[in-house]
Amino acid sequence: MKAKKAFKRLDKIETMLSDVINRVPESKDGLGELLGSAKAAIARAKKTVNSQAKGTKKPAAKAGTAQRGRLTAAGRKKISVAAKKRWAAAKRKGINPVTGRQLSKTA
Repeated sequence: MKAKKAFKRLDKIETMLSDVINRVPESKDGLGELLGSAKAAIARAKKTVNSQAKGTKKPAAKAGTAQRGRLTAAGRKKISVAAKKRWAAAKRKGINPVTGRQLSKTA
């Protein structure tokens, strides 16, 4: 869970505990004390989450220069040679290299 979301939830819980503590009669056996300790624990958790949230910011990533993905002459030549090899192999098998269908026999 992200620190900001956890802090908001803990804050909401602390508010609800305060409301419950105010509504509970003080004559109950140790209930007020138990709720008070729970509220203190929530306050400590909020303090911990808040301190962690401040210290865990990531440094901004440096924007690099965008490079274009263009083919070099050598790369284009390699692709051409590979395609010619594929076409030759397909022709030997009697298959059209583009469609993959059987070549029709000519007179």
